[in-house]
Formats: sequence, structure tokens, C-alpha cells
Amino acid sequence: MKLKKGSNEIEFSVTTAFQGTTRCKCHIYLWHHTDKVVISDIDGTITKSDVLGHILPVIGRDWAQSGVAQLFTKIHNNGYQIMYLSARAIGQASITKDYLQSVKQGDVCLPDGPIFLNPDSLIHAFRREVIDRNPEEFKIRCLKDIQSLFEEKNPFFAGYGNRPNDAYAYRAVGIPVSRIFTINPAGELRHELTQNFQTSYTEQDAMVDLVFPPVGKDGFDPEFKIQEFSSFGFWREGFQEIDSEFLDMFLEKDGYKK
Repeated sequence: MKLKKGSNEIEFSVTTAFQGTTRCKCHIYLWHHTDKVVISDIDGTITKSDVLGHILPVIGRDWAQSGVAQLFTKIHNNGYQIMYLSARAIGQASITKDYLQSVKQGDVCLPDGPIFLNPDSLIHAFRREVIDRNPEEFKIRCLKDIQSLFEEKNPFFAGYGNRPNDAYAYRAVGIPVSRIFTINPAGELRHELTQNFQTSYTEQDAMVDLVFPPVGKDGFDPEFKIQEFSSFGFWREGFQEIDSEFLDMFLEKDGYKK
């Protein structure tokens, strides 16, 4: 297909005798199989809330979380791909894409990246996202399909969301809890591993190189399991393996097993 690295615009057309030619445009993203991906939810994560995130941008109100464009741009500049994942219906694709392209904070816009939406109808998707509050069902299926394209490596490096459902979906595809972040309408960013730790997009922006080290700089490899070579990981003693037959004998001896 002669695709170039990054975004490629393609066009589908259907011609009928009565309606003429109808065209549909979309984008195909070509990434390397070693690329690392940072996932971001949209409503409540880039916007300040789920419901108003659907409505206010349509009437021209700025409803984006403070500092989100700067942070995501720096993450992208450090060598990570940004992917937008939402339980919005596929019928909102054009509106959603236009909204993400319109987010501008200072001189910085959100980085370009693929947008994955729910293939259900608008009403069904809205109910799942806002009323039933179980969008993780679609998100897990979608992420696993994407994950299967990257051979045996997990492309997902970190995830941003605004609900426990998002964190659950990210954990389901192997993202460590140490790299899962949830944000609330007040702009308070919480670390999934340490819920008491609270920051914001703006504060994380100031230490982005620590959370998302530049890929390739100083030989940094996201696949490198640093915990195995830290002082704690290197010197700690492993757990002794217990033979199952010995355990059964021990339990029977002490009367715990009938």
C-alpha cells in the first residue's frame, strides 16, 4: 500500500446509479512493532467530565483539562505514540476528531494519533458510557485486538483515564499499575498504585522525563525490566518452592485436610 510512517489518509468511494458517488475518508497509522503506546480516554480525561464532555465542545465551549495538551505533546516528543480510546459511538467520529484537533492550550495542540471508538449506535454507546458505566467491555476487546498486531510484545506503556473502569481495562492488557493514572473533574491526577499520591497534568509535565524517559536516549529501552536489577530486586531472596505432596502430608498431619 506504500504507507509512510505515521498517519496516512485513505478514501473509500461508493458509486450508485441513483445517489451518485459517496466518499468516506479515514486514516491508517503505520507504526514500528517496537513502538510504545500511551493510551488516553477522552471524556473525563481530556475533557473535564463525561456528560458535559459530549455537549459543551459542540457549542464551542472549551472543556479540556488544564495542561493536557502540553503533557501529551511532551510524551509524544519523548518517542511514545499517543492513542485515543473512547466508548463514544462510531457515528461521533467526525465530531470527536474535530474536537481533539481543536484543543489548543497556549501554542500547543494535542499530538496526532489514532482514535478508536465504539462501533455501536449512538444511543447504545451513550447509555453504556454514561448510564450503565461499563465501557471497559468494549475497551478491553479493542485493546486486545490492537495488542495482537504487535507480535509477542506488549505495545502499551501507560494509560490515562478517569474511572476505575479505565484502570481495569488497562490492567487487562498488561499495563503495570505503576503507569496507570486517573484524573477527576477537578484536575487531580491520581496514581493507580498509590491512591494517596495526588498531582496534576501540569505537575507531571514538569517531571515527564522521569515518568516517560526519552526512548533511545542514553540507551533507554522501555522493555528493560529495571526492577530486576535494582538493589532490592538483585539482592532479595526468592521464595522457596514447596512440594505439593509435602504440603498435603503436612495438612493431613495437622488435621487441616480431611
